[in-house]
Amino acid sequence: MALEMRDKIVLGGAALLAFGTIAGGYLLGDGLKRAKAADRSVTVRGLAEKDVTADLATWSISYSATGFDLPTVRAEIDNNTRELQSYFKDLGFKPGELTPTGAGVNQYLNNGVNNITITQRMLLRTTDIARAQKAVAQQFDLVRRGVTLQEGSGMKYSFTKLNDVKPDMVAAATRDARAAAEQFAKDSGSGVGGIKSATQGYFSIDARDGEGGDGSSDTPYKKVRVVTTVDFYLK
Repeated sequence: MALEMRDKIVLGGAALLAFGTIAGGYLLGDGLKRAKAADRSVTVRGLAEKDVTADLATWSISYSATGFDLPTVRAEIDNNTRELQSYFKDLGFKPGELTPTGAGVNQYLNNGVNNITITQRMLLRTTDIARAQKAVAQQFDLVRRGVTLQEGSGMKYSFTKLNDVKPDMVAAATRDARAAAEQFAKDSGSGVGGIKSATQGYFSIDARDGEGGDGSSDTPYKKVRVVTTVDFYLK
């Protein structure tokens, strides 16, 4: 009787062990399946672009005078400076928007004759973009005034308010990425879940219509662009 009872206990324990093993295997397999499903994701990129207008214009201006006598050359460069200041004043710029940034004197002998060149550099810095464009458009008037600008003198337009547009553009790029992920999910018979990870690309600011940026052909009309990389869970 005791032997029979012991055999039943052993058999019962074995059955429980077998059940536990099966249950544990099922739970483990189901857990791995769910973990694998939870790890399914798709990585896509989203693009956002925004047209903006520059809010800062800077014009680096260089001009020179050449002669054989230092006082004479200096007088000519001083006259050119007055004409330049008068030009911008007539256009309505404030005195503080045009400032000198340096000057240079070059002297050399040529067949015993002393040749002197004085170069003056000025900088126009303004937030009045329309007035800056007018100054560039009418710059030939400086030639009439006797001021010849050296090569490399050109207006540059900058957009300095990038932080103001960043949040909305990042959100737009993320929406664009989700749209791409949803299309992928639709094609693969799945759905799109939350964001697994995301990386924001760098912001670029370029000419809106493809104009050059070599100074003389720069434009105040810019296009801000950002690309984000987003990893979405699939469900």
